[in-house]
Amino acid sequence: MSTLVRILLAIFIPPVAVLVTTGFGLQFLLNIVLWLIFWLPGTVHALWLMNRDRPLV
Repeated sequence: MSTLVRILLAIFIPPVAVLVTTGFGLQFLLNIVLWLIFWLPGTVHALWLMNRDRPLV
């Protein structure tokens, strides 16, 4: 999936972006809880998961 599409999903629908990135599991369930509490924590968590394995260069 395109990186741009995943970033847009992470901004607007964070649980879907996490599901596409990591699959169904603990991170997905955690993101749903964060997203239900408020939109911003779920978005930050989704963006972090997408970028945690990328090199800084």
